[in-house]
Amino acid sequence: MVPITTLHYLVVAAALFVLGVVGVLTRRNVVIILMSIELILNAVNLNLVAFSRMWGNLHGQVFSIFIVVDAAAEAAVGLGILIAFFRNKETINVDEIDLLKW
Repeated sequence: MVPITTLHYLVVAAALFVLGVVGVLTRRNVVIILMSIELILNAVNLNLVAFSRMWGNLHGQVFSIFIVVDAAAEAAVGLGILIAFFRNKETINVDEIDLLKW
């Protein structure tokens, strides 16, 4: 049986990060884009926890908790703005959102 090392965590985090970046760059639905940003933040959290475990301190885990709190606030504010925008324009497509353009 192979022990799980830091490299395993880094590979999974890299896969999550790439998946999130691809989702942000290719999708046109704002909800999918917000979920992809959450994937990117989770990849960063996984890296922080893995290195924290490797070095034997709790700094990465504490910082990861702050990132989780920030991600929750981002999701709440983003979804609130999205609901308000949907009520006005009746769409959540990024291509059709031009409310802030002059």
